[in-house]
Amino acid sequence: MTTKNNTEKDINCPAEGLLKSLSGKWKAQIFRLALNGPVRFSSLLRDLEGSNKQSLSVALKEMEEQGLLDKIIVKEKPLHIEYNLSGKGKSLVAVFQQLELIK
Repeated sequence: MTTKNNTEKDINCPAEGLLKSLSGKWKAQIFRLALNGPVRFSSLLRDLEGSNKQSLSVALKEMEEQGLLDKIIVKEKPLHIEYNLSGKGKSLVAVFQQLELIK
């Protein structure tokens, strides 16, 4: 039998929060590609086979709102946008390495 306290602990579990942050279409792949430095929308669209502009835009926006990615507007010609792992995103790298999800 589950008590209210056990249920609250499960909901507030840090691992569950991590998994929820990266659940959803393309998020884990975006995270993995951003490990090597800034990534552009166009390169993500090309590298994520089967992705489309709309689903990729949604995933990037959610990751930015969750604090996993920083969006950088590069004011060079042509103007473009890059996505970088934020401090919070970088702090998760060690967790993924421990889980052997990335090398």
